[in-house]
This record gives sequence, structure tokens and C-alpha cells, in this order.
Amino acid sequence: MDKPGNSHLHPYRAVITGHGSYAPAKVLTNEELAKMVDTSDEWITTRTGIKTRHITTEDETTAMLATEAAKLALAEAKLKPEDLEIIIVATITPEMVFPSTACFVQKNLGAKKAWVFDLAAACSGFVYGISIVQQFLEAGRFNNALVIGAETLTKITNFKDRTSCILFGDAAGAVVLERKPDGLSGVIYSTMHSDGEYWRTLNCQAYGSRHPSPKPLDNPDMVFMEIKGREVYQQAVRRIVEVLEACLDHCGLTTDDIKMVISHQMNARIIESAGKRLKLPPEKVFININEYGNTSAASVPLAFDECVRKGLIKRGDLVVFVAFGAGLTWGANVIRF
Repeated sequence: MDKPGNSHLHPYRAVITGHGSYAPAKVLTNEELAKMVDTSDEWITTRTGIKTRHITTEDETTAMLATEAAKLALAEAKLKPEDLEIIIVATITPEMVFPSTACFVQKNLGAKKAWVFDLAAACSGFVYGISIVQQFLEAGRFNNALVIGAETLTKITNFKDRTSCILFGDAAGAVVLERKPDGLSGVIYSTMHSDGEYWRTLNCQAYGSRHPSPKPLDNPDMVFMEIKGREVYQQAVRRIVEVLEACLDHCGLTTDDIKMVISHQMNARIIESAGKRLKLPPEKVFININEYGNTSAASVPLAFDECVRKGLIKRGDLVVFVAFGAGLTWGANVIRF
């Protein structure tokens, strides 16, 4: 990967030309959660920064959310669905075991030309997807792509467990990327990592080949997400700091060059702690977890779309997407918007 000042090394880049996001209308507040489990608005806010989260109804699905976000991104890019060449849906709450959620999104959009697949990297799924598309577009294999992060996490949330049910929400975010002659805009650098040794830190074990559906579960709660909060906090702060420092070093940048760091919204305290270690001023670290909760793969594109709509970033600004999630997985994209 080249540094921003050496743009001649890549005659073409993957440029974000459209963006969109969608969250269900139904909202669950901290006060409402306090009636369901032993918690309070003060307890949740102090530890997570979350005030509300959007949740799907019984009839709303991951593909439905993904489709709505995709439509907005395509409209922004002025790209017709029938001209789409790639659709990647990053999700850990798919429409069903198979076929992939991306197939349903393709059908909903009428994007019959597109090659489509799902990407299961948990909260890092969207930044992984950006990295994959970057390679295809720079190489000239494809001319455009739609990358979506979409989750319906509340459908696998145990609302009797106060340590986890307070965290999650449902949403989708999407971006269109197109192969463009390098005018400095586009994805400049991506770096991805994983460490399966820590898989127990964040997991949902049923149903898969290890715990197949016909076999009774030793613990019925294995159908829900399991989180080891202290380990997540320690690993997340460490990995986010490491990967952002690596991005700055590789690209020859300083924090002064960055307009906005758009992090996966796992916990406001984690994001703030990482920002302080990097000596980033608060105005350069976007946080919207207070309204949406943790939406896993959807959180980065959701936050990016909100940043643009609020005028916090504009064309030409240098932004960094960063995420950390189950796997463990983590990664970042440096992008000239």
C-alpha cells in the first residue's frame, strides 16, 4: 500500500461515492430495560454511554434493514442496482443459515448482475469488507461494489442478562465504492488482524456443527451472545490503539492530519480510552452509541453516514474506520473521503 503522498503508485482507487443507513423505528430506552432486568439508566449510562437502542419488530429482518440502507447509498451514488458488480453483507445475524443474506439483498434491489456474499467477522466485518473491495477495485477486476454492515443483534440477545442486554441494538449502514482515477480520494490503506485464541471472549455457540440443532444444549442460554466484559475492554483498547498507530506510521500521518476517527461503537468508555491514549481531541473521535447501542458490523457505516449528514466530515477529509470484535478480529481503513 502506498502512502497518501505517493498517489502515483495507484492509478485507480476505491472511492466512496454513496452512503446510507437505516435503523428500525422501535426504540428501547434504559428506563424500559430497567423494568425488565435489575439495572438503571444511571448504571447503563455510566458504564457504556448508551441511552437508547433501536430494535427490530418480529417481522423485521437483517436483509430488510440492509436493503433500506443500500437503497440510500445507491441513490447517493446515482448508481442503478442493475449496474452493481459486488454486494458484500457483513453480518453475524444473517437472514438464515443459508443462502447468504447478500442473496436476499440482491433480490430485493434487483441487482442481478452482482456477485454477492456474506462476511462473518463480527464487529470488524464492515472494515474487512472495505479492505476486500479495495483490492478488487484497484486491480481492475470490478468497477463498483456495495458494502453493507447489517445486524439484528436483539434477536440473539438474552434479555434476562443485564450485562449483555443493555448493549445491543439493530441497524444497517452501507457504502458504494467505485473505481476512479486517483484524484487523492479513496481507500488509501487497510490493515486487518485476528486472534482465535480469544474466541470465548465474545461468542454465540448455537446452532452450528459443534452444537447442532437436533442435539439438546447443555445450557439453553447458548443460543444467546456471551460476553466477558473485562477481557473485551482490555483487548479492545489495546488493539484499537495498536492498529491506529500502525495506520498513522505506515501512511506517514499524524493525528493532526486526521479529520475523524470513526470507530465501531462497542462502548463509549472503550472509544474514549483509546482516543486519550492516542492523544486525539474528543472532536476527532465520533461517538453515537448513546442513541443506537452496539450494532456490531453496522456501527461503522451507520456512524460514517451520520458524520457526513451532520457536516462533521466533507469531501477531501481524511478519515479512519476502525473496528474490534469477536474472533477476535480487528482492523482499520484509512480513507480520503
